[in-house]
Amino acid sequence: MAAPMKQLLGEVATDLSALGYSEMEEEAKDKERPVYNWKDVTQEFRESASQLTLGQLLHDSQFGLFEAMSAIEMMDSKMDAGMMCNQIKRKVLNLNQAIQSGDVKLKDLSYQELIGIMDSTLSCVVTWLEGHSLAQTVFTNLYFHDPHLIEDRCLKAFSLCILKIVDLIRDKVNRASVFEEEDFQTMTYGFKMAGEVTDMRVTGMMKEVEDEYSKLIRNTRSKQGEEKNESLEKEHELVMAVYTRLKFYKQFFMMLLAFGKDKCEGIEQAQKLIVHLQELTPSMTASVSLGIQPEQKEPTKNDYPTISGFEPLINQRLLPPTFPRYTVIRSRSDAVIYMETLLEKLHVATTIVGVNSFQTIMEIFKEFSKSSPCVLSRSILQLTFLPLSRRVFGEHSIVDYLKDSIRNFIAPPALALKSPLYNNPEAKQYVDALLTRAARPMCNLVQITGHNRARQRDKYAHILEEMGNLQEEADKVDAYLHKLLMKLEPGRQHLACFGTWVLYHTLHAMISYILLGFELELYASYEYHYVFWYLYELLYAWLLSTLHRADNFLMEHEAYMDHQKGRSSKKSKKKKRTKTLTKEMTLAQAQQQMFGGYYKAVLGLKLASKMKQPHFEFDSEEVRYTHRFVPFSNIATPPMVHYTQYKEMTDLCRYEPEPMAEDLYTASCKCFHQAKILYESLSSPSDETLTIIKIAKTNFVMMKLLSGGHKKDSKAPPEYDFSLHKIFPLIKL
Repeated sequence: MAAPMKQLLGEVATDLSALGYSEMEEEAKDKERPVYNWKDVTQEFRESASQLTLGQLLHDSQFGLFEAMSAIEMMDSKMDAGMMCNQIKRKVLNLNQAIQSGDVKLKDLSYQELIGIMDSTLSCVVTWLEGHSLAQTVFTNLYFHDPHLIEDRCLKAFSLCILKIVDLIRDKVNRASVFEEEDFQTMTYGFKMAGEVTDMRVTGMMKEVEDEYSKLIRNTRSKQGEEKNESLEKEHELVMAVYTRLKFYKQFFMMLLAFGKDKCEGIEQAQKLIVHLQELTPSMTASVSLGIQPEQKEPTKNDYPTISGFEPLINQRLLPPTFPRYTVIRSRSDAVIYMETLLEKLHVATTIVGVNSFQTIMEIFKEFSKSSPCVLSRSILQLTFLPLSRRVFGEHSIVDYLKDSIRNFIAPPALALKSPLYNNPEAKQYVDALLTRAARPMCNLVQITGHNRARQRDKYAHILEEMGNLQEEADKVDAYLHKLLMKLEPGRQHLACFGTWVLYHTLHAMISYILLGFELELYASYEYHYVFWYLYELLYAWLLSTLHRADNFLMEHEAYMDHQKGRSSKKSKKKKRTKTLTKEMTLAQAQQQMFGGYYKAVLGLKLASKMKQPHFEFDSEEVRYTHRFVPFSNIATPPMVHYTQYKEMTDLCRYEPEPMAEDLYTASCKCFHQAKILYESLSSPSDETLTIIKIAKTNFVMMKLLSGGHKKDSKAPPEYDFSLHKIFPLIKL
């Protein structure tokens, strides 16, 4: 065999030589190839990294945070979510495999098993609503992978109903578009949502099973009457628990369908269903312990339900190769509490239909947002007000609602029924064009309140540019209407009516932007002095001036209408119209005084060397100040106060004699006392108002003590306690 092999190799060598391949040429090619001198830097890297303290990062021009976050190592269990399946000792079974092994039952399920599956599923749905993926929550329930295989009528109807509910929720959240990636994940990972079964059929299936269990309840009740037996009582309790859950999910599904009906026709039906659902939740809470409980399996421990029919890791390989979000499924009792809160929020969403004032709608949305509602409730609230066209609300266009809002706020002559401008075609054309232009930013202001609190702050910063442009257009329209009115009716003016209205909403957006910084804990204590100053001296001062101007216009309009009708006065109507603005002015004054109290208190503490000041090598107060208020540079009115102007306006050397810390404490006392009086003058104060009154009293006492020399020699920094209110802290020393 050796001779033929040598002969064969010789022939191959001859052929290669004939083709031009020689040993010299091969060596030349090797010399042209790049040579890599690899060096192991692991130890050197570890020694260098050991010099960094906790929290420090090394930044290179070619490798920043973006590259670091994108550097995912495939097949690493810490980074690749799909590798989790390789870290467990047991085999992960899909639905068909679990059926064959007997781990999943398709029929003859006990009442305890049905209750456990239903409650665990609700926990998964609630966890999904909190921002986790469907693959890691709802679809860990194997029955949902193919509900048509289920033979148990109750479980099959329930599974189809939940899939429909999930699909409806996903649709509503998508259409409202007030969610971010941290709020909600819409990806379905290819799972089917029972689209082949109609909504009516699912409702019918749930009704049939509900009737079946209703008969069982009557039977067990009659047996209980005949003989006293603990087993019969237990069976009756279990049947009632299953029946309650079937009824709850059927009505919840019907409620979501009702919210989707056109022109708010289903709102009344949704209200009734919400009331019924709220009556069922106490029974569900009381029977949570009746279902089968999850077993403890590694590595999920108690983070996921592991009862029959659930496999926490079944969809792990569907997740993208990135840092997996750590998901802890809510407990069953917490899930029911979550649903109770959700129903309360949805009930609020049904009340907005009867509101005809755009301003009232804005207030309702802002108050609703303060409670940090879930993504579903705020999406339904948005859809109740803002339809897909963004142009029509109920039977009226959004422009009609804006006209009513402006009439109630400032009563411009262009919108007064008996004014010569009202029926003037040119004036009407200008006004309609302006309000059509204003419809988008005003609807956006409403929509902003639907986002989570952190995203709201970003969106307020972006919309200020649009509000600035609208302000310019409103001023131009006002100037034109003023000239036109002077021609048609000499002696009457139309000065900045629409501009004042736009300015009012612009100021509210600016104030909301700053106040959200307190809620999100963005400000350091050494920044409080210019943040409080900006609110006290600038924004609330402008807001009060705007409200006074609007109030004067309302009174002038009343006088004009009285003159037109030939009557001297109309006191009852005047009081009614000015009452709303009077209350708002009182509230604005109270808030201004609160911020004035904080500003003067912080300034006094700073003079007394009780405030810690930063010593950043690459930072300055001017940089921080500009960073906090840079979105206001897009607004012409009110103009942004730059840092140099701020320093000039707050320089204490302007005063003779220069105030001491005690003087500022006394001034702060007066502000807090005035705020307390203003808040107490409000009729029917809310719980929040009562809390603010308590804070104003406490801060008043603290400033009174400091002005009298309390802890004068102490250099301990003050504590700002936001536990009672997110914006107004208690000052403690």
